[in-house]
Amino acid sequence: MKVVILAGGFGTRISEESHLKPKPMIEIGDKPILWHIMKIYSHYGYNDFIICLGYKGYVIKEFFADYYLHASDVTFDFTNGSRMKIHNNVSEPWKVTLIDTGLHTMTGGRIKRIQKYIGNEKFMLTYGDGVSDVDIRKLEKYHNSHSKYITMTAIQPGARFGVLDIDEVTNSIKDFAEKSKEDGGWINGGFMVVEPQVFDYISGDSTIFEREPLERLADEGQLIAYKHDGFWQCMDTQRDKFHLERMWRDNQAPWKIWE
Repeated sequence: MKVVILAGGFGTRISEESHLKPKPMIEIGDKPILWHIMKIYSHYGYNDFIICLGYKGYVIKEFFADYYLHASDVTFDFTNGSRMKIHNNVSEPWKVTLIDTGLHTMTGGRIKRIQKYIGNEKFMLTYGDGVSDVDIRKLEKYHNSHSKYITMTAIQPGARFGVLDIDEVTNSIKDFAEKSKEDGGWINGGFMVVEPQVFDYISGDSTIFEREPLERLADEGQLIAYKHDGFWQCMDTQRDKFHLERMWRDNQAPWKIWE
């Protein structure tokens, strides 16, 4: 199953670094948060990625084009025809497709633009700025146990984000309130499983996925929550970055589920 990662936004709330690079390329430790997200999926055997690019997308392209240089020790021998030798070659079992989905395209529009790379298959979908210890295999299994179009990982971070109105019996998401002030509610944590029918709910580049498409799907009973009580953290601000950095530095990063 393909994994779609939304990585095209401007990252204006972390402009201290995003004026130089796209937010998914801001580093936790010595690796971009995008790499951390991909490692989570790869741990569970999901290695076919489609990354939706936008703002400064060339930075992400250059990272993967030079991945060996970033991840390995290298000798440049200028005395022998400028040859390059890569030592202790570090590789990943990844197939990475990088798609320019437009500079000002909204989240729904970015998803719509990669439809031809998905075809008529279900796919994973997440944002390029959040890490979690969610079990992706269990998420997929839960999705396969029902017939809804989207299974969304729901988490409880507090009052900072908008909330989901979830039926306590069926886990169906009844309403999608993007900017509610309610405290302690469940929110959209990304890490979704999506059926291809969802493409029909997106009209074009100006469509914000979290508004009309998800609201319609909720109204129609096609949006269900996978409640995750474990770790989840987005990197929305510089404070979030420092928090993630500290956990990584102290070897207390719950999302590091790989060896």
